[in-house]
Amino acid sequence: MFKILAKINKIILPSFTKQGLDIAKAKKWQMAIIGYRAYVTKRALD
Repeated sequence: MFKILAKINKIILPSFTKQGLDIAKAKKWQMAIIGYRAYVTKRALD
């Protein structure tokens, strides 16, 4: 389930690292997306 969700996230959600976002200056909603993507990616690798 998480592998499918990770693929959907890759397509739909923005990649902040490609945009050059500084994590220290990220807004709360951006941090929430980063955390969510990291969680899903970690679960997909298990």
